[in-house]
Amino acid sequence: MIDELAYSNTEERIRTRHNGAGWIEVIVGSMFSGKSEELIRRLNRAKIARQKVQVFKPKIDDRYAVEEIASHSGMTHISKPVMKAEELLAQIDDDTEVVGIDEGQFFDMELVEATNDLANRGVRVIVAGLDQDYMGKPFEPMPQLLSIAEFITKTHAICVKCGNTANYSQRTFESDARVEVGAHGKYEARCRTCFIPHADKPTAL
Repeated sequence: MIDELAYSNTEERIRTRHNGAGWIEVIVGSMFSGKSEELIRRLNRAKIARQKVQVFKPKIDDRYAVEEIASHSGMTHISKPVMKAEELLAQIDDDTEVVGIDEGQFFDMELVEATNDLANRGVRVIVAGLDQDYMGKPFEPMPQLLSIAEFITKTHAICVKCGNTANYSQRTFESDARVEVGAHGKYEARCRTCFIPHADKPTAL
């Protein structure tokens, strides 16, 4: 479930872009909410418009493919895996008009400066990622990106317990590590009522 008004407002500004101005778009939400799918949709539209597009993902995320970003629904887009924001920035071509970044929460804090730098160069930067970790706490550097972005889209999933709007990613296995890459079988989308912000005895959930 995605804010259609945010879609139309953003794309109207894209159509009326002038004087080479760049900007930052951030797509956030829980797991299974369609963040990567929306990122891929925007990237494909940019390519249809014959814009030069480059796409990046954190090297740690190899769930579906090493050199592709992928949505849980099966949509994919070729991408370059990188370790840090500095490495990403070093690989941007001079004629690139659109930069897509998936799983922004797995990058270091330098991603904030890197996206600002690109936008200041006239590049449209689109970042997708989790805004909260498995404890329901802000997942850096996404909050910082939200504060500097011109356009923000909040996506939502469906709670697997009650069917209400889900805003949280429930971890269903035991681990105290903040970063644990996974998908179905390791995480569930939950609403505020059904979300339990810890992983104690997950089999009993």
